[in-house]
Amino acid sequence: MENIKNKDTRVAIIDNSIDKNIYDPVRHWSSFLDVAWSSFQAKKSLFPVDLEKDFTHVILTGSEATIMERPQWVLDEVEFVKEAASKKIPVLGSCYGHQMIALALAGPKSVQRSCAPEIGWIPIKIIKDSTILCKERLFFSFTIHFDEVIGIGSDFDVLALTPLCSVHAFQKKEAPVWGIQSHPEISPGSGKILLKKLIEEGRGPIDIYNKAYHSLPKDSGIIKYVVDAFVNY
Repeated sequence: MENIKNKDTRVAIIDNSIDKNIYDPVRHWSSFLDVAWSSFQAKKSLFPVDLEKDFTHVILTGSEATIMERPQWVLDEVEFVKEAASKKIPVLGSCYGHQMIALALAGPKSVQRSCAPEIGWIPIKIIKDSTILCKERLFFSFTIHFDEVIGIGSDFDVLALTPLCSVHAFQKKEAPVWGIQSHPEISPGSGKILLKKLIEEGRGPIDIYNKAYHSLPKDSGIIKYVVDAFVNY
């Protein structure tokens, strides 16, 4: 655990990564946290024992896993997310974490395989004001996903979208629960490193990875706004 400033704020980072040699989301997220935090490995079904007592906020990271496959650790995380939401603990999910929130709180019909993946630094349109996103109507953020959230239902507000993904960010109505499909926590440099590792490992659509890798990164840097708004909620 690290404690830099605010002793009253304690963030549980639920680490959904599978192979830290490829993707280490705790490193990315923790570099922006000026509050106490602890990480828990979801794939080992490790979650906070006494969530309400020990933590004030929860971050659900991305993953190399697909939300369409649900081994026991995924089912355990679904129950964990339901518990956090029921206790009104602020929850923020990114990419896989975004999809995990939808799965847990809106059901299996709210997630599906994407018709086309979004990989690279893409423009994302904000369609509704929110606490968690910046005030601009368009921002750029590193994105890499093969699954998506769809038809999330009337209990949620859709906050942002792209031409290929109709739910790029959402908030549960009257609740401190947010999902963001992109990876605002991954800097242009880190995004390049991740893409290079995926290319070298031959994991996934190499042609699309190569195109993104050789493109000019365009990042609006909304991560600082997102984290500040989240931890101060």
